[in-house]
Amino acid sequence: MCSDLSEERLKFIKNIFPAVQGVKDYKKILCRPDVHAVCIATPTDTHYAFVKEALEHDKHVLCEKPLAMTPEECRTIMDLAGKKKKTLMVGHVFIFNAGIIRLKEYIRAGELGTIHYAHSQRTNLGPFRYDVNAMWDLAPHDISIFNFLFDSAPVSVSAHGQKCLGPSLDDLAFITLEYPGRILVNVHVSWLDPKKVRQITIVGDKKMVLWDDLDNVGPIHLYDKHVERTATFYQTYGEFQLLSREGSITIPKVVSHEPLKGQNHYFVECVRQNKNPVLADGQKGLDVVRVLCAAQESMEKRGIPVDIR
Repeated sequence: MCSDLSEERLKFIKNIFPAVQGVKDYKKILCRPDVHAVCIATPTDTHYAFVKEALEHDKHVLCEKPLAMTPEECRTIMDLAGKKKKTLMVGHVFIFNAGIIRLKEYIRAGELGTIHYAHSQRTNLGPFRYDVNAMWDLAPHDISIFNFLFDSAPVSVSAHGQKCLGPSLDDLAFITLEYPGRILVNVHVSWLDPKKVRQITIVGDKKMVLWDDLDNVGPIHLYDKHVERTATFYQTYGEFQLLSREGSITIPKVVSHEPLKGQNHYFVECVRQNKNPVLADGQKGLDVVRVLCAAQESMEKRGIPVDIR
C-alpha cells in the first residue's frame, strides 16, 4: 500500500505498480495488522510526527533523511523504537553506493595513508524546496557519507549560507567539519549552480582519490600522488624543500548497483532477522541531525564554530 494526498500521484503509482493499493489517508495503512513495516518519504518537518505515529502502531520504520529536525526528537523516537522493539532506519542511501563503499575500503586498508582533508560538492540549478533550506535538503547525504568513511561524527562545525532567491531559505551553504585525527572536511551544497555535480575528493599523505557519482564509466579515480620532504631534519628554510611525486591514475572497475535497492533490501533483512540496522540506525540519524543543527547555529552566528562533542 501507499499513501499520498495527490490523486494524480496515486494514479501514477497505480500505473507503474497495478498491484499496489493507494489511499489518501495514511492512517488506513497504519491500522492494518498485515502491514509490518512502512517507509516515510514526506517533507522533512513531518518526519518526527509520522515516525512516532508509525512506531506507536507497532510498525518497523524506514525514514527518509534527515530523521527529524532536532536531536531531542531523534532521541524520543529512538527510545520509542527500543521500547516497541521495532527496527528504526534512516535513508542514508549513499552509504549503499558502490563508489562510496570503495572509498571506505581504501581508507580502511590504509591505501591513502593518513587523511589530511576531504571536500565534497553537491550542486545543481534546483530542484527547490520550500520546507527546509539547501543545507537541510542536501548536506545530510554528505555528512552521512563522511561519518561512514571516517567511522565517527565530527567534533566541531562552522558554516556560512546565503539567501539568494528569497528572504527565508538559504539556497547555498559552505560547511566545514572537523573530524577526530585533525581531518578537515568542506561541504559545498547549492540549489543555485550552473552544473549538476556530485563529487568527493579525499587527500591522504600516500594517495588521493576522487569519486564522481555522475561518471558512469569510472566513478573512482585513484591518484598515486603525494608530497615528500627532502630532509627529515633542517635548521633553516633553505634546507627545507617539498617535492611532489606524480604517479599513475588508476580507474578501478566498480560494479554499479542501485543504492536505493540495496538500502531497501538491507532494511527488509534487518526486519526479518530482528537485527539493528547499524549502517543507518537511529544513532546514525541522530549524529547527522546534531551536525545539521550545529551548522544551522553557526550560519546564524555568521560562521562561528560550534562544538558538537
